[in-house]
Amino acid sequence: MLSAVPEPEREPSTRLLLGLLIVAALVPRLVVFPVNENLYGDAVARTELAERWLQVPHFIRSFQDGAAQFGPLHLYMVGAALTVVEREHAGRAVSLLFGVLSVVPLFALTRRFFGWRAGVWACLAFSVWGMHLQLSTTAASEAVALFFMLSVFALFGQALDERRFGPLFGAAVVLNLACALRYDAWMYIPLLAVMPLLWSRDKVAGVTMAVSFGLMCLPFPLLWMQGNELAHGDPFYPITYIDEFHRSWVASSGGGAKDWWLRAQGIGFWPAIALFTLTPGVALLGVVGMVKAWRERPELRWLVLAALVPAAYYAFRAAVLLNFLPLGRFTVTQVVLLLPFVVLGLQACVRAWGEGAGKAVAGGSIALAVVMPVGLGISTFREDGGWRDSLRPVSPISTNPQPVMEAVRFVEAEVAGKGKSLVLDSDDRYMDLQLAFFAGLPEERLVRLRWPDFQQRVEKNRPEYLVRFDAGGLARESWVKLEGRILTLGAVSYEEMEGFSAPVHVYRLRP
Repeated sequence: MLSAVPEPEREPSTRLLLGLLIVAALVPRLVVFPVNENLYGDAVARTELAERWLQVPHFIRSFQDGAAQFGPLHLYMVGAALTVVEREHAGRAVSLLFGVLSVVPLFALTRRFFGWRAGVWACLAFSVWGMHLQLSTTAASEAVALFFMLSVFALFGQALDERRFGPLFGAAVVLNLACALRYDAWMYIPLLAVMPLLWSRDKVAGVTMAVSFGLMCLPFPLLWMQGNELAHGDPFYPITYIDEFHRSWVASSGGGAKDWWLRAQGIGFWPAIALFTLTPGVALLGVVGMVKAWRERPELRWLVLAALVPAAYYAFRAAVLLNFLPLGRFTVTQVVLLLPFVVLGLQACVRAWGEGAGKAVAGGSIALAVVMPVGLGISTFREDGGWRDSLRPVSPISTNPQPVMEAVRFVEAEVAGKGKSLVLDSDDRYMDLQLAFFAGLPEERLVRLRWPDFQQRVEKNRPEYLVRFDAGGLARESWVKLEGRILTLGAVSYEEMEGFSAPVHVYRLRP
């Protein structure tokens, strides 16, 4: 008598799984969306540039043509959203859409190489990833760019796995779009192009794929380089501008013993962000899975290198060259690639320690993945100072400093609401940009220190109110005098009002 052979487990409907995973990603983001505010990732500047583009829509060709140091595609997206969503939420809506849809390419990538169950767990971990909750509910570009990069990885993995040109072409097209969003995507053109050469058994096919992919990735970068060459004499002008900003930032932050702290921070930043934001259990399981895949599955080494090589490049710049300061949002494309390997890492733990220990590890990892971001979000919600300011960039919750928002409410009610005008100081932490954005004061009733002819505008228009910051540039102007509660700008004098908290000071024009 023949023994019964168990039937292989049937995979649930892919559409059903994706629908449930999209809901799982959407729910926590909808929870934080009402309370989150544009703060990091140049969210305010991006929205204002998109507004200016929408006033005169055109094809952006260079840095000076309306994009500044940002990718033009994101400005188009936010500009389009501004036609149907109010300015404070337009960019946030774009991020929410693409942030939630990111589970689709993440599931496709993970399912292809590790099975549907691994895809589900990768997407569930992604859904509660605290840092991504913030990115996908504010107007920064990282959540949008991550959707495109995950799509690139999913299509590129399909091309290598099936040895087909169609997915390779798709990956190149999407990578062009990613390059139009953020400059850190540019490094993936040579990095991914070389991958078919490293482990392809058919060398001719490997060379063909590598060359084809590299060439298909070039249209946007070449077009953008030509525009900046014509406008600035430097095809890499935006990248040069960004690099110079980071060099200046390092110079102002370092010096002496501080340099060694900056170097140590550069080395440990990517691992620390992975451990803290993905949470220790998820991150460590992903690392174990990566190591196991590298040893046992050479066809997946390209995906491991896609995470490690950019992280090593940034670490080298920060720790050795000392010309780059890492930020949490810069790490997302590399950190997210730990998620496909999580279940593989758990399986390795089960084989090494037994099923009971594996369940304990899984349970602890799930608990930490939920509790840590919730605790961090509660701790940083409308609370300022100390460690909260340091951790807010990777928290699920992004709220502006409360002294700034107090001034915003006053300006909305007493200045914007009553047809008055305002003088606005500049701030080293760009809080003046935040205040101007949220107050919504029309530019014709605003005089900003960052604008040219500031002194002439103040003396001619004599705005009724003024906002000064403790670290602002106004008090450093030679023609400005600060004496107690009296601030004098040339021939115009202001008196400080009560009811506001440092570092923000609000003044009223003296008769």
